Amino acid sequence: MKKVLVLLAFLCIMALPTVEAQTESVRVAFWNMENFFDPFVDSTKAYNAFTEDGMQHWTKSRFYKKRNNMYKAILAMSENRPIGIFGMCEVENEYVLKAIFEQTPLKKHNYRYVHYEGPDKRGIDPAIVYSLDHFMLVESAVFPYYNPEDTAYHSRDILYAKFVYRDAGRETTGREAMASDTIHVFVNHWPSRYSGELETVGSRSCSAAILRSKVDSIVAAAPEGYHPKVIMMGDLNDCPTDPSVYDVLRARHPSEMEDGCLYNLFGKNDGLGFEGTLKHQADWQIFDQIIVTEGVMVDGEGLHYQQGSARIFHADFMLEDDETYHGKKLFRTYIGPRYFGGFSDHLPVYIDFVDGMP
Repeated sequence: MKKVLVLLAFLCIMALPTVEAQTESVRVAFWNMENFFDPFVDSTKAYNAFTEDGMQHWTKSRFYKKRNNMYKAILAMSENRPIGIFGMCEVENEYVLKAIFEQTPLKKHNYRYVHYEGPDKRGIDPAIVYSLDHFMLVESAVFPYYNPEDTAYHSRDILYAKFVYRDAGRETTGREAMASDTIHVFVNHWPSRYSGELETVGSRSCSAAILRSKVDSIVAAAPEGYHPKVIMMGDLNDCPTDPSVYDVLRARHPSEMEDGCLYNLFGKNDGLGFEGTLKHQADWQIFDQIIVTEGVMVDGEGLHYQQGSARIFHADFMLEDDETYHGKKLFRTYIGPRYFGGFSDHLPVYIDFVDGMP
């Protein structure tokens, strides 16, 4: 009888979930929202195509349809849980952020956001939305685009925010708290290829150089033996193997790491669940990427990357049949001046973090 009880106790212990399985993951995501404008005329700006009388005939009903499409996709991507940190680009202002995060079912997740008006001639900016239940904002800033060889050209700022992870289950102080809880985030929307890929490659390399210098400054300022946790995300308008990402930023897929390189979790499409984040004719490409420093990859106390969690989110309702090039294509809001009433010309990407608290 005693042997039976011992065996039953052993089986019960083996059936218990592991600590990591009990730990709820924290999702970090990025999405290019494709021209998420409000429908109002802004007299301070020359570009007002996304208004009722503008070239795109952007009415209130079209705006709210877009808003509703996007929040439903975000709910699906988050699996109805709050996204810890959510980087976005192509948002016009705080009005559209309030409309989607404060006036839809997303409001239950207690989101806050970081946004600065930038220099983009169309008025679209990057933004960071974060869950107040998971993170506390410490500081934020923007880093302007600058090309010494073409000072007349202006592009989107790089948006930066520093967060502390809220974890009521662990009390840490000093260096231990810094190592466990601090997350640096950069959201990017690098110059487009509108004038041609080769003609604009230098502009994206400038953005890459600015980003790399800011990350290097954070790493250099860290105490010896401490690896800062830095997340870089965005629509880079380049693929992982293009010079701006591979050579200037020096971001590599984890399987190709070299000394001094950053970890590009979207460096290859293997295991991402989909071919790419946008489609050009018949080819899917990965312009939307999440790149991290070594501190994010190291298992230990505090938040770290959950191995194998990098994904391209691609719900069926965000795609449609591609009659020209076959397969699927993105169900977009517009293609040029033609309104389709869909979602975006990019798919979102995400990774998951787990807490290494023992």
